Amino acid sequence: MSTTSSSTSQDQSRAFHARIDDALHNDQMRTNFRRALTGIMAHRAKQFPDDAQLQALRDQARAVRANSLVRQPELLEQLERKLTENGIQVHWAENPQQANSIIRGILQAAGAKTVVKGKSMVSEETELNHDLEQHGIEVIESDLGEYIIQLAEEPPSHIVAPAIHKNRRDVAELFKRFHPEIPYTEDINELTNSAREILRHRFATADAGISGVNFAVAETGTLCLVENEGNGRLSTTAPRIHIAITGIEKVVEKLADVPPLLEILTKSATGQPITTYFNMISRPRQPGELDGPEAVHLVLLDNGRSRIRVDAELLDTLRCIRCGACINHCPVYVQLGGHAYGTVYPGPIGLALEPQRIGLDKVGTLTSACTMCGACGEVCPVRIPLPKLINRLRAEAVDGHPGQAGLPGHGSLRKSTEATTWKLWRLLYSRPGLYRLFAASATRLRALTPSKLGGWTRYRSTPKPAPRSLRELAKKEGFGND
Repeated sequence: MSTTSSSTSQDQSRAFHARIDDALHNDQMRTNFRRALTGIMAHRAKQFPDDAQLQALRDQARAVRANSLVRQPELLEQLERKLTENGIQVHWAENPQQANSIIRGILQAAGAKTVVKGKSMVSEETELNHDLEQHGIEVIESDLGEYIIQLAEEPPSHIVAPAIHKNRRDVAELFKRFHPEIPYTEDINELTNSAREILRHRFATADAGISGVNFAVAETGTLCLVENEGNGRLSTTAPRIHIAITGIEKVVEKLADVPPLLEILTKSATGQPITTYFNMISRPRQPGELDGPEAVHLVLLDNGRSRIRVDAELLDTLRCIRCGACINHCPVYVQLGGHAYGTVYPGPIGLALEPQRIGLDKVGTLTSACTMCGACGEVCPVRIPLPKLINRLRAEAVDGHPGQAGLPGHGSLRKSTEATTWKLWRLLYSRPGLYRLFAASATRLRALTPSKLGGWTRYRSTPKPAPRSLRELAKKEGFGND
């Protein structure tokens, strides 16, 4: 491992642990998370009273997503062809910089100065808002949660509920600060109505709208958008230009593939039978139609997804439908919140995706934030084996051949002292005579056990060998032979 790589790994580890420490000392935030996630999990459980039906639906959803990924190249070509036939302009971006440049170019060519934007995790990958604002284009988030964290100048802490870490008092204080003309209130309904009044004017006057995409149907050239607030529908129909951005893995083969995915997505994400709005966008405004955008664009972002797809095991990561169920059920996430991870995608799906997308040398330490309890794998609606993938990434991060082909940053977290310790452990446990000698020595010299054993004893008492080994005790009682 190079000196530069080692330094980067140490820096990311220190930064990660600092964020963890901050989160663990924020009692109010942890209370907010526990209250919100407990409710979400209860609502989800009510939506799946019949386990046999749930497992059948999971199998169906998994099969749809697996088929889409196996056939992804041809489906993307079909999607582009159908969208073009429908009058939607398709753009391809290999990385965030290209995606931002494409969107910025479309807006500048149209003379657009103001944008209303629906929730999109892919745009968080590209840091689109920051890029557009640097070039004089005003962006207003139209999703209530996204609008709240935009006022707070924070990234989302959850992929479904971006402001889940804030309570009503936090939101009331933000509104008081940025909208002093509105009477102060901590009533949720009044706060929501105030946000609605603020954003309505933005919808009516914005030059362009930007949205994400939940499913892109290759068969018909249809962009499907799932939402609860109506902001997605307004963002994609009121302005004269609509730009959608999504990862290339969101393509599905047929329109018939969407219903099972939609059913298990909404039930898994928020515990709803179905979301309030389900938008299907297939074309811009046609002659004689009274509403809809004059032009529709789709930006398809790769950003490492093609590299992930060629690995037969890691490919499963791309089945994700962004429901957030793994996050909601993660015992680590509920204690830390999303910001502690320091990445776009937090929780178990973040542990699996971000090291692959960004590199093990940059965010590989994230994989340590997993207890391997398996809860994420048990609730994933498309059966992504998250614990298995996280374990694979841990192994790659400390592999003994850092120069060999693999994920970016392969072997970057390997520590020579740790590797030597495990080699000695293997040597010890593979030779019975040597193990007996070690056990006898450890029991006799137990008084010399150090009082501190690194991070393990920060919150735990130091483990000491017993006065006599189990083998010796058994032999004393007349069991076992040499």
